[in-house]
Amino acid sequence: MVRRLIRGTGELLLTAGVVLLLLVVYQLWWTNVSAARAADAGRAALEQTWAQQPAGATPAPTAAASKPALGDPIALLYVPRLRDKVWAAPVLQGVGLEQLAEGVGHYPRSAMPGELGNFALAAHRATHGEPFRDIDRLRDGDQVIVETKDTWYVYVLDKDRIVQPTDVWVVDPVPGAAAGTTPTRALITLTTCNPRWASYERWIWWGTLSQTLPKSQGTPAAITAG
Repeated sequence: MVRRLIRGTGELLLTAGVVLLLLVVYQLWWTNVSAARAADAGRAALEQTWAQQPAGATPAPTAAASKPALGDPIALLYVPRLRDKVWAAPVLQGVGLEQLAEGVGHYPRSAMPGELGNFALAAHRATHGEPFRDIDRLRDGDQVIVETKDTWYVYVLDKDRIVQPTDVWVVDPVPGAAAGTTPTRALITLTTCNPRWASYERWIWWGTLSQTLPKSQGTPAAITAG
């Protein structure tokens, strides 16, 4: 009886260990593989959409045109200092579980690239492609470049802060200002979890638009140098 009990307990522990190992493999490896495939597909879809639109075409100013559907790729993101993880990374509309499982997400209520206000982004720091894994490497003066169909937008980072998850003001049109304050600058915000393997804090980086470059006039130096 005791021998059977010991054997049964051992089998249960072995099974639990295998399940745990599979979960670890899924989180640490497969989610990154899946996210990489999704990023490739999103990038290809966006580039195909751009290619099908006439040069300089501007969508009609309808509600549907001004607000992309959740999950739609809206831009490509480049961070020279984080080149290994963020280079031509598709930015998807939305910051839900589904969007962040595939890469970088755009807060739907925030500004679009280049607009006055706050172009706010979120991404995982661990698993699911971990685009912002090395956010701790960023420094004041680093560039964050956003590519749309016809334009390059070059932002320069100038401030970071670690906050609580409830500090949603960080993605306001004018972070830290009174509600309803009219934005006068085009900002960018990067948000991710802190520490890397936890989620009880958020690491925030803010930056300001420093250059708007039509593609017809060239490519940012940081892109060509890469």
